[in-house]
Amino acid sequence: CHNSFLTIFIIMPRLLTLLTSAALVSMASAFALTTTGTARATALNAAMNGWVPDESKDCFGLPGAGFGLGSSAFDPAGFSSGRSLEEVKRLRESEIMHGRVAMMATVGYLVGESGIHPFGIEGPANDQLQQVPLPMFAAFSVAIMGCELIRASKGFVAPGADTDFQTLRVEYYPGDIGFDPLNLKPKSDANFAKRQAQEVVNGRLAMIGAAGMCAQELVNHQTILPLQF
Repeated sequence: CHNSFLTIFIIMPRLLTLLTSAALVSMASAFALTTTGTARATALNAAMNGWVPDESKDCFGLPGAGFGLGSSAFDPAGFSSGRSLEEVKRLRESEIMHGRVAMMATVGYLVGESGIHPFGIEGPANDQLQQVPLPMFAAFSVAIMGCELIRASKGFVAPGADTDFQTLRVEYYPGDIGFDPLNLKPKSDANFAKRQAQEVVNGRLAMIGAAGMCAQELVNHQTILPLQF
């Protein structure tokens, strides 16, 4: 069972898809760059964390296209083949945000079954969501909605005649919503690219891990931790 803070790790993966669809409809108007010429190019490069899209590279040169920085893209199903820059950025936005949720969910599965019992919640993590008291569930839902609205307003263009609710802003770097309270973001472009590749790869592993734990509990209806010993 888990405390009130860690409960969100279990709730977020199940609610994120539904809340994202609702949140994107309420996005703010698109931000237009006011700089021109060289100044505009410099501002755009800074907003993209030093990443300059390169058609000759896998996924336009986004860090983490393969299994690490600088490695070739691993895409046997061809999901990124023939995609435009806008589509590749949108796929990376989805990948990195789901990876972050999965990393929290993975921790939530293990900590939530570690012996802490707020609200009388107990048992496998798969069975804990429905045990959350309604007021706490509502509070978490509102918090998640707020986070998604902020992300949408920073990264997405408001739907219009020429755009849909999945159109990213030109100057937006996928996943970089400006939330860094611990100031962990690397200062140099090279270090940022390295950290980004690490985050993407760990997020992919977490998505597989979280899916595996969910599937295991659906099959045997037992907690994860006792099976580790």
